[in-house]
Amino acid sequence: MRISVIGTGYVGLVTGTCFAESGNRVVCIDVDEDKLANMRNGKIPIYEPDLENIFLRNIKEKRLTFTNSLSEGIKEADVIFLALPTPPVEDGSADLSYILKVASELGELLDHYTVIVNKSTVPVGTVEKVRAVIKEKSKIDFDVISNPEFLREGFAVIDFMNPDRIVIGTESNNAKKIMEELYDPFVKNGSQIFFMDERSSELTKYAANSFLATKISFMNEIANLSELVGANVDQIRLGIGADERIGNRFLYPGIGYGGSCFPKDVMALNHIAGENNYIFKILEAVMSVNQIQKTKIVNKVTKYYNDNIEGKVFSIWGLAFKPDTDDIREAPSLEIIKELIGAGAKVRVYDPEAIKNVKTYFKDYQGITYHNDAYEALEKSDALIILTEWSVFRSPDFAKIKKNLNHPTIFDGRNLYELKVMKTNDFYYESIGREIVNSL
Repeated sequence: MRISVIGTGYVGLVTGTCFAESGNRVVCIDVDEDKLANMRNGKIPIYEPDLENIFLRNIKEKRLTFTNSLSEGIKEADVIFLALPTPPVEDGSADLSYILKVASELGELLDHYTVIVNKSTVPVGTVEKVRAVIKEKSKIDFDVISNPEFLREGFAVIDFMNPDRIVIGTESNNAKKIMEELYDPFVKNGSQIFFMDERSSELTKYAANSFLATKISFMNEIANLSELVGANVDQIRLGIGADERIGNRFLYPGIGYGGSCFPKDVMALNHIAGENNYIFKILEAVMSVNQIQKTKIVNKVTKYYNDNIEGKVFSIWGLAFKPDTDDIREAPSLEIIKELIGAGAKVRVYDPEAIKNVKTYFKDYQGITYHNDAYEALEKSDALIILTEWSVFRSPDFAKIKKNLNHPTIFDGRNLYELKVMKTNDFYYESIGREIVNSL
């Protein structure tokens, strides 16, 4: 098939590359010529495990090409994917301006039947809006459908190539047939394609992410209560996760969720509810809990230093919102760094992939030093604060940590270490929802 993907952000690039890998001819379209030039030369703009190899292979095989011309990019397309940003606006709603602008341009350019697919996360009713905008300017037959993505950053290629489900919103038999053919290579392992109406498909994406965000927030609340009553949240997690009705995923407490999806999708679903005069009380609580949880670890730090961290130096391991990505969108680390610096502290930071993005984000800030080695970042620091659960942090050289720090003190926002290990290694160690280890 001939596929066009409009937008080469995270979703668009993964989508285009994986469809090319299954034998389709894919044209990726973007307005950023510098970005396109880099991709033509094999430079991938994001960090995502396993993506670079298939990206380079499909460029070499000429199944994956790039253009900044919309008319050229869609010329022979059977399917056009809209993978455009839908950032939140001030009231929490999703900004559809990018999608509707492209839809208007498509209306003037379509010259043959095409299936136009909303791959972006969009509010209920967006398919109808896109269809109306195109129809105003086109007399060509076309279909607009919904096909939300369910990609986890760090596992996006695996998720795309081996999906647990594919959701498609359309009532067009032509579109169904084409999408079944397109996705056939990806469902041979028994995964299901769920065809439904467009509005149900659009709401499914918001519902899925909001439910997962709710599980995370619930466990953070349980962790906070565990600290007060002297319980261990890790043991609680195992006890409830063994219940098949609950499951053991997304039960890890920490410093709150971040990234490109959960925060904006929860806000957007809450906004949709408000537009329909429905008070979504659970989502309001989820947003509140998450905002408080992000800086909970700062409270632990300041309390330890008797509410005065002015002049203190803290090393931070982990800046990305989750491991195996360089994405810092809505990352808790950003707010935590701001609070530490605002209280007069300095920070020394390390992350395996996200340093470049954090440097750009904090370009106007003083008091931050960036390091390419985790242990170097510890030198002359008063304590280590762990904010992302990268695998390289899971089995560190504790003797080297103690040697480099001014004091053997760790605040762990991801519960990476067993309490008995920290006791054995003589650390002061605070984590989330567990007892404080004070072996000093």
